[in-house]
Amino acid sequence: MEKNCCSNKTKERSAQEYKKLVNRLSRIEGQIRGIKGMVENDAYCTDILIQVSAVNAALNAFNKELLASHIKSCVAEDIRNGKDETVDELVTVLQKLMK
Repeated sequence: MEKNCCSNKTKERSAQEYKKLVNRLSRIEGQIRGIKGMVENDAYCTDILIQVSAVNAALNAFNKELLASHIKSCVAEDIRNGKDETVDELVTVLQKLMK
């Protein structure tokens, strides 16, 4: 099995991909803690809303990166192996992401 193969609803990620994703999530986590602190310190509503918007953008960027990786590895591999149900799964995920 290749290093980036997907099976049984798990995926082995390269050390580089893992580090990149975890670093993004750590930054997002820090942003969330910052927003919580703003609420606790009675920050002005629009200042909080701007920070929430930044977190939404960061989460969208995370999703785009993870989705691209998923399509290039898991989806492409499954299609090559004749597992067409993976396309249906991808469509369902995209529908959920676009709500």
